[in-house]
Amino acid sequence: MTIPTSTRAAVLTAHGEALAMRDVPLPAAIEPGAALVRIACTTLCGTDIEIWSGKMSFPGMLPMILGHEMVGEVVAVGGDTTDALGRSIAVGDRIGWSESTCGECFACTVLREPVACSRRGYGFLQRSDVPPYATAGLVEYCYVTPGAAKLLLPTEVKDTWAAMAGCAAKTVLRAFGRAGPVRPGSRVVVQGSGALGIFATAVARISGAGTVISVGAPADRLTMAQRFGADAAIDIAGGSEATIARVLELTDGQGADLVLDFAGAPSVGPEAVAMTAQRGTIVIVGSTGPVGDPIALGTVMGKELTIVGSLNGDISDYYRAIEFFRAFPERMPWDDLFSEAVGLSSASEKVAAMSRLHEIKAVIDPRLP
Repeated sequence: MTIPTSTRAAVLTAHGEALAMRDVPLPAAIEPGAALVRIACTTLCGTDIEIWSGKMSFPGMLPMILGHEMVGEVVAVGGDTTDALGRSIAVGDRIGWSESTCGECFACTVLREPVACSRRGYGFLQRSDVPPYATAGLVEYCYVTPGAAKLLLPTEVKDTWAAMAGCAAKTVLRAFGRAGPVRPGSRVVVQGSGALGIFATAVARISGAGTVISVGAPADRLTMAQRFGADAAIDIAGGSEATIARVLELTDGQGADLVLDFAGAPSVGPEAVAMTAQRGTIVIVGSTGPVGDPIALGTVMGKELTIVGSLNGDISDYYRAIEFFRAFPERMPWDDLFSEAVGLSSASEKVAAMSRLHEIKAVIDPRLP
């Protein structure tokens, strides 16, 4: 096929406003190690909504294209392009990819920690008016840079699952890895009932937790969390004291062995400290915003708590997320997380719907009208 020189894209030009349909240039030549991909599926993430609304913003970021959970079919490659496992990528292959890393900074070479790369490249934070233009998901064709960690995808993992693995699922699995193994029969609390919280609920259940408690809102999300393995769901509308009291009641007064924050509300920290059992672990994943409410360090000391942070995920987490879906395709109703796919021109409506908590994971298929 003829390699396209431009692509249709849904471009964010102003926070909180409708995305503008634009023709965006594509690089004139595919660099060695790069690939041009026709997007088959992009799933929207909470970060996309925060950027759209302006909650996550910085000077000079606009115009830009949202979307960082996507898969597609390779239409062109630059020389000998391989995936993260060294497998050759050819035209017609279905791939997904993680953020690019430089391989040269202190984090890459000494820490060997890709998520801490000082030049880590997020395709969805690339301005759409400068080269390489179209590196995010709400496009017909996406330019996948040489440094992006690519993966050939197994046929049995659906497009929606593989797209979600690109951020939401890999972020959750990294958080569990940072926490350490879920002990069989242990008590787990998941703060937050969005896509990450619901997926974390499922992971806790599949991992052998004895009691899994979902804390969040609104009511329909809590109902969904119970379908994904929660033994109990607590609506935060009752307030912090009621939430903590209910967790203690459900855990025989002991509290949870593991508490995972996928909510990011200011009250998350003190609630987590109060509801965690002696020598329990708290993992902070969702608190990306301003400073939250203060926590009682004396309680952290007295309970001998372990508190760890967990940031997004890297190519290893992405690989494990793909393998997770491959290993447990029937364990949970994964497809219920996703809305019916729509075309690129309807992306604005889907972003707005997710901002109002009307959908968990919106799905955009640019091949649709």
